[in-house]
Amino acid sequence: MEQFDQIILWLAVGTEAAAALIIGLATLEAIGYAILVYFSHLKKIHPLSADGRDPREVIRLKFGRWLALSLEFALAADILRTTVAPTWNEIGQLAAIIVLRTALNFFLQREIEQAEAKAAERRATGPDPSLVAASPEARNGA
Repeated sequence: MEQFDQIILWLAVGTEAAAALIIGLATLEAIGYAILVYFSHLKKIHPLSADGRDPREVIRLKFGRWLALSLEFALAADILRTTVAPTWNEIGQLAAIIVLRTALNFFLQREIEQAEAKAAERRATGPDPSLVAASPEARNGA
């Protein structure tokens, strides 16, 4: 039985490492895109994404999706760790962690869905005219 517990603990560590890796890679991706957007704004190139959204919003939402995924991994690691001879204190801590991470995930997901709904509406009706006027295509007469 102790060998089984050790396997569970290693799985928890691996799952937690996966969460950390996802956060790290997502952070690097977001930083890379943010740098590109920053310099493209300085050169007045591509201030809008293809569907008329502010590219900073696109980066933030993409980063949020990765964070939501990493929260799921972190929660799974906590659940695995608690399955090995849990005490009432550990169960209480897990319950608090579950509530906090579920709330974070809920609000992240809701914000993502709202932004995607706005983007779908923009695609259906066309981008905001004030934003289109700022695009390079509008300035170049294209």
